Amino acid sequence: MLTKSPLAKNPLDRLTEAGLAWGEGTYARLAAPIGAAAFALYILLTAFTAWVMPDANWDMLPYLAIADEGTYPDAQALHDYAYSTVKAGVSAGDYKMLTDDGGGFRSHMAENAADFHSLLGMYRIKFLYAEILSTMSSVMSPVEAMRLISVLSVLLFGAIALLWLRSERALALAPLVGAVLIMADFGDAARASTPDLLCSALFLGGLYAYVRGREAATAILLFLAFMARPDNIVFLAIFAVLLVVFRQKAWGALAGFAASFVAYFVISHWAHHPGWWPHLWFSSIEQHYNMDGFEPPFSIAAYLRAFATSLLRAVSLNSWVGVSVLALAGWYTAGRAGFGLERRAGILFAALVLGVLAKFAVFPIHDTRIYFPNLIPPFLLLATPLMALWATVTRGQHRNAMHVIPGEKS
Repeated sequence: MLTKSPLAKNPLDRLTEAGLAWGEGTYARLAAPIGAAAFALYILLTAFTAWVMPDANWDMLPYLAIADEGTYPDAQALHDYAYSTVKAGVSAGDYKMLTDDGGGFRSHMAENAADFHSLLGMYRIKFLYAEILSTMSSVMSPVEAMRLISVLSVLLFGAIALLWLRSERALALAPLVGAVLIMADFGDAARASTPDLLCSALFLGGLYAYVRGREAATAILLFLAFMARPDNIVFLAIFAVLLVVFRQKAWGALAGFAASFVAYFVISHWAHHPGWWPHLWFSSIEQHYNMDGFEPPFSIAAYLRAFATSLLRAVSLNSWVGVSVLALAGWYTAGRAGFGLERRAGILFAALVLGVLAKFAVFPIHDTRIYFPNLIPPFLLLATPLMALWATVTRGQHRNAMHVIPGEKS
């Protein structure tokens, strides 16, 4: 049987193959430094963007108000301070967007100090963020202080992520973690003047300390993350239960939960938080203009409508569901290949996933920023089994290449 001789490759094909082979070999040798440098560059660019292109969001107004309400005890004076401070710190177009929505919620709050003041209990509970903002505002513009907190949170988050990957000898996977950050709207969280990214950085530090067995640091950082966003109590409760059920010695995580549990009731009382159901009503059912004494009767029908609406928006408009599924797929793939998580990491992985589900069930709201603290740690936990899988595949390819016998195929 006659066979056609292979076509001779033209110079362009040979040059392309040589370039690809050189690039593959270079990256294989320098994967760790290249990965670390690429990730660090992304973090620096994100921090720079957070400073020069901040997002003007309405939550800036109540956060600035709670940071300096000790100076302005009168509701009208506090209202005037918050609005004038934001007006001086953002563009005219952004300020109009924050204060004029054609007679809706924002227009009403810009004109009504009492109603604006009634909302502050839902923001005052973010105690740590308010205290940091208050301290920094004494030496710089309050709006710039909000931006600087975001920038520092970005840098802290990136440094902890790189340290985590380095400790697991998985810096080669840093670009993958960067890609997950992009999918999880890390840039949007960085540009927002909210406590979300501060909480995420402290939370990531606490989990890293847990993985490394640093119990005191675990307790302190997890408690501080809770003080930045008290809704983290949901994760801490699930984590504590799993640690007890599986008899894992981790007094740092348990101490962090115990301190947060006590502080939750103390801060809620001090902050005059309206309570779970009124807050959920305001956030996911209908914006109420005055929260003082607002106590709508609980309705399972209203809750289910809020749940369904938020779930639909989360799937169609946000990324946290997809990122969570991707983490589960990575866990399943690594496990099926024989590279599962060790016990300590496995308990944390389960708590993170269940924490996202529980947080949505308790307070169904669709925004990715609410769940962001739980989204990235699972991928860092998977770094070790994925690197082991990568090494096994590489060794297998090398052995196969050694057994190839050159010659004409029949």
